[in-house]
Amino acid sequence: MKPEQYDKWPEIRVAGFENQAWRGWDAIQQHLASCLSAQQKSVVVIDCYPGVRLEELRQQLTRLSPALLINAETARHSEAHLHDLLAGNLTDDRVFGVLSCHQPGEFFCADRLVALRKNVDAVEEGLVIVYGTGAALVHPGDTLIYADLARWEIQQRFRSGELGNWGVDNQDEDILRRYKRAFFIEWRVFDRHKTPLLRRADFLLDTNRQDDPALITGEALRGGLRQATRQPFRVVPFFDPGVWGGQWMKNRFNLDPSKPNYAWCFDCVPEENSLLLRVGDVRIEIPSQDLVLLYPRPLLGEKVHARFGAEFPIRFDFLDTVGGQNLSFQVHPVTEYIQQHFGMHYTQDESYYLLDATPEAEIYLGTKSGIEPQEMLDDLAAAQRGEKAFTDEKFVNRFPARKHDHFLIPAGTVHCAGAGAMVLEISATPYIFTFKLWDWGRLGLDGLPRPVHLAHGAQVIDWQRDTQWVSDHLINQVEPVAEGDGWREERTGLHEREFIETRRHWFSKPVTHHTQGTVNVLNLVEGSEALVESPENAFHPFVVHYAETFIVPAAVGEYRISPYRSSIGTQLATMKAWVRG
Repeated sequence: MKPEQYDKWPEIRVAGFENQAWRGWDAIQQHLASCLSAQQKSVVVIDCYPGVRLEELRQQLTRLSPALLINAETARHSEAHLHDLLAGNLTDDRVFGVLSCHQPGEFFCADRLVALRKNVDAVEEGLVIVYGTGAALVHPGDTLIYADLARWEIQQRFRSGELGNWGVDNQDEDILRRYKRAFFIEWRVFDRHKTPLLRRADFLLDTNRQDDPALITGEALRGGLRQATRQPFRVVPFFDPGVWGGQWMKNRFNLDPSKPNYAWCFDCVPEENSLLLRVGDVRIEIPSQDLVLLYPRPLLGEKVHARFGAEFPIRFDFLDTVGGQNLSFQVHPVTEYIQQHFGMHYTQDESYYLLDATPEAEIYLGTKSGIEPQEMLDDLAAAQRGEKAFTDEKFVNRFPARKHDHFLIPAGTVHCAGAGAMVLEISATPYIFTFKLWDWGRLGLDGLPRPVHLAHGAQVIDWQRDTQWVSDHLINQVEPVAEGDGWREERTGLHEREFIETRRHWFSKPVTHHTQGTVNVLNLVEGSEALVESPENAFHPFVVHYAETFIVPAAVGEYRISPYRSSIGTQLATMKAWVRG
């Protein structure tokens, strides 16, 4: 397989809206001016996701010569007031907070909002522009524009020091604490705020690229998202170095060679990834979460939506330790713990599927039979105090890891991938709730110790998951399901405590699948290329390459996967996951 075959910028080409998108400030301002010229008084509201560059927006909006230009965030509560309001959600921990149920109006002073509304009403003619996060709280807008950007771009602005949290002057604060505030508070609150706005917005403004925005009509945006629910698609993967990261992805996916390594790839985490819509000649980047928020039922299916709401519950990501180091030794909270401590309604169940492995690769999984739990906890505590290294060989199982092995990791199971593993992680979507128990005495790439949460971890470790139990229940639980001419289907998991069902299909000829009313997530784990088609020609044929993850929405129904081009005459394999009924 050629490295460049892995598509790092997958797009959905939107049909039927070719002249409804514009790129660059000049084209955007020209179009908006033409829309507004015939109106005696017009109020344009540009509500913004936290992280949008408001100064760039202000400078460009002045070119429209508004009679009044208002920054809605002047009505925001003070930093001290917000801190007091959010203290219970922020906590003192560097990593973990409590999910917020606040409404955006709680972040603004009611009297100041009233004053801003009076200012808008006082203008009798001309253009009034209200912009900033929460702008729609000031006025609904004769024209509503939503300025959006991807979470990965927000994180890059955090890392560069450009951006602090919303309403806080904290650009220099620990990056983990800024991410925590965004994850547990800002993104929850303002996802709730933007959902009804996106349903009625006249335009969406893509602000991911500095001084190079793109604008799409609300009609085209919603049409493109509806189209996405009727066809297979991919979200935009992102890659990130880490202290334990390896070289497999860098070499296989043709990534930036100047980076020291790549540890993670979020290949399908819609809460974090972007979605690219191609409208005519213009590419629009939006958070793929927008699709989940606006059209959860055709995307997820009725049963999944009823159970999880507007949340995409399945996560596919890569962990690369080939030429790297062990991941941290860790455990994830059981369901009641994550509910009671962090406000999350389901937990971080996981599994490791081996895309590739070096001969010496191992997976650490479960405790050794016969150990004393308190002795292991004491050993971990001594290691955390810097008195010694954790005696992992005494307390923790190590199992050889080979290509296409599948290790199941229900919450409460201690685990980590050792060096030499290229892992496809097929898991529940929560991804921040990792209790590190031991990090091998190393510092992070920022030169600081990575947080260890032994106190949390000690409360959720399932000590019954010892050598025998893990061997019997969590390693290569492969069961034949069905076979036909040129294909066979196997169940590989997950464990009964995990809500995700995983199936591996080996095939050298076309094989038919059906969503059965629930979203399917697949990865081509063997073979160069495959073609995904509709037997009824309901969507355009969709090509996937080795290691690419793709989503088949529940509404698609029947679809067929076939070997394609260089893969014809060879054996391929997909891993497919869905939510059990």
